Amino acid sequence: MSKKKKAEVSEEADELEEIEEIEEVEEREEKVEAPEEEEVTPEEPEEEEEIIDERIYTVPLRKAYWAGSRLKRANRSVRILREFVERHMKPEELLIQPEVNELIWARGIQKPPRRLRIRATKNSENLVRVYLAEG
Repeated sequence: MSKKKKAEVSEEADELEEIEEIEEVEEREEKVEAPEEEEVTPEEPEEEEEIIDERIYTVPLRKAYWAGSRLKRANRSVRILREFVERHMKPEELLIQPEVNELIWARGIQKPPRRLRIRATKNSENLVRVYLAEG
C-alpha cells in the first residue's frame, strides 16, 4: 500500500477508536446517572410530634400596664405570658413562637396588647409550644 492509503486508513482507524471511546464514556455516564435518579426519590415526611394536650387561652396582659415603668411593658407582657402558660400547662420547657412575640412587640415597647389569644400545645416530652390562636 502506498503511504497515502496507509495514512488514510490509520486516520480512519484513529477516528473510529475515538468514536468508540466516546460511546463507551457515554454508556458509563448513563450507567452512573441511572442510580442517582433512583436516590433522588422524595424523602419520607418527618414524623410530627405527638401532641398530648392542646388548649386555647385568652391571656390578660393588663398587669403589664400598671406595674412599673411604661418603657418595660412589652418585656413584662412576655414575662406575664410565660408565667400564665407555666401555671396552666405545667411544662418542663416552654417555647414561644416568633409570631406571638412579634404581635406583643408590634406597637412597640410602650403599648403591648391588653389581652392575647393563644394556642398552647404539649407533646409527650412535656414541651409546650405557644402559637397564636386563629380567629
